[in-house]
Amino acid sequence: MEDREVALASLAARVVACRKCPRLVAWRERVAREKRAAYRDEVYWARPVPGFGDPQARLLVVGLAPAAHGGNRTGRPFTGDGPRGAGDFLAAALHRARIANQPTSERRGDGLQLRGAYLTALVRCAPPGNRPEAEEVQNCLPYLVEELRTLADVRAVLALGRVAFSGCWEALKGLGAEGPRPPFAHGAAYAVGPGLPRLVAAYHPSRQNTQTGRLTPAMLDAALARALV
Repeated sequence: MEDREVALASLAARVVACRKCPRLVAWRERVAREKRAAYRDEVYWARPVPGFGDPQARLLVVGLAPAAHGGNRTGRPFTGDGPRGAGDFLAAALHRARIANQPTSERRGDGLQLRGAYLTALVRCAPPGNRPEAEEVQNCLPYLVEELRTLADVRAVLALGRVAFSGCWEALKGLGAEGPRPPFAHGAAYAVGPGLPRLVAAYHPSRQNTQTGRLTPAMLDAALARALV
């Protein structure tokens, strides 16, 4: 357990120091300078965002990338993007599943603890328009592969959104998954190879999805339940 914590801490340090993608470096730092009015007195994290959670996790939850004024501000995935943002929507679902000790995710140091779950992202820097380029995804992919190797108890990967699902499949291929990429469909679960975690798909809990009803709390709960079987 101690060795795993050391390995995760080492990975986090390398993630935070990464400057592989000039476009993303420029954007995350520009956002931190210009800020959103509501956060004008805060110091933004403005660096790549490392994973967060239980080193003994059986569930790995993978989003697309930090939000410009969420994770890029707070330094923690799915954190600080407002009361109707993806972070609180996901935290509430994790709390209902008794994985999180509280239903909100506001900032580092807010007391959030995860039991049996680990949160991360396909791309570790906030991208302009929430759209990372293919090269940027490839630059970040080795970090996800390393997380999967290190989190040896993970039995399921819950990919939030089509792009994250595709990236998770690529990461699992790096660990031995074979065959064509399975189709993305909310709630679908796939066995991808002996000794590998199952890959479960879900819509991303973005405002665009949650406020239009494309993703409801019950739908996310059901996808979580599939991942936790």
